[in-house]
Amino acid sequence: MALLPTNLDMDVLRALVIAMEHGGFARAAERLGRTQSAISLQMKKLEEQVGQPLFRKVGRTVALTDAGDLLLGYARRLVALNDEALSAARGRAMDGTVRVGFPQDLAERWLPAVLGSFHRTHPRIHVEAQVGRGRDLRARVAQGTLDLALAFGEIDGPAAAPPGTAAATLAHLPVAWVAADGFRADPGTDPGTPVPLALLDAPCMFRQHGIERLDGDGRPWRITFTSPSLSGLWAAVEAGLGVTIRTPLGLPDTLTILEPGHGLPTLGSVPLELHRAPSAATPAVDRLHDILSDSLARLLTEAVVQK
Repeated sequence: MALLPTNLDMDVLRALVIAMEHGGFARAAERLGRTQSAISLQMKKLEEQVGQPLFRKVGRTVALTDAGDLLLGYARRLVALNDEALSAARGRAMDGTVRVGFPQDLAERWLPAVLGSFHRTHPRIHVEAQVGRGRDLRARVAQGTLDLALAFGEIDGPAAAPPGTAAATLAHLPVAWVAADGFRADPGTDPGTPVPLALLDAPCMFRQHGIERLDGDGRPWRITFTSPSLSGLWAAVEAGLGVTIRTPLGLPDTLTILEPGHGLPTLGSVPLELHRAPSAATPAVDRLHDILSDSLARLLTEAVVQK
């Protein structure tokens, strides 16, 4: 009789994914409410099931072996499929309408995947999505024309919800100078050389902040390109028309963040907030709120931290 294949333990796979996404066994233990030794035992059990070493020592930390890296990719897919199956079974009868707003930074890559997955698991919930700027999105939540909105808060300011809304701060993101590869901000032998700026149309918080920092440092600048859309701005920066101001969120692979030492002032950080209208208290809104929070947490761990 042929031996039955080994079934991987979903709890162990989830622990592996969380450990790798959040920086080790200790943080995975905190998130899962277990001890670090319990997580270590789970990983040892996983190695026994696979029959290959999955981890290797790197100083005081551990890293994945080639087999571990391969398994991690499958683990992410299996955990995501497990969660999607449960959501579909539990939420198929859920219906209603959710009105939600997003910043342009999330519209191109992240938004289609999240809303597509939500629609597959909750086909009877109608989602009305809007893409806009933070100030407008927050105002629409306060007015009750949006149920939920992801929006940037004030740069280097306290995270505070507008009157009539509730907000959760998901992360504080660095505000950075973004340029094409090879861009030089150093004025060289002529300190009067203006910094070429590619910016979104006013009013724009990032635009205003960058200009104020340059003025504070006494650096001359000139606007070489403006655009109403983030996609147009990215194209101009990629073409070398200027440097812009943004967070690492949604940054195209063709662009780079200028590290300190390029001769431009530091820019601080900005909170990314999830706003909710208090009147939006339906199960459909609750479900999308939770999915947005969880998905953003994964995105910020996988993408922003790597920049």
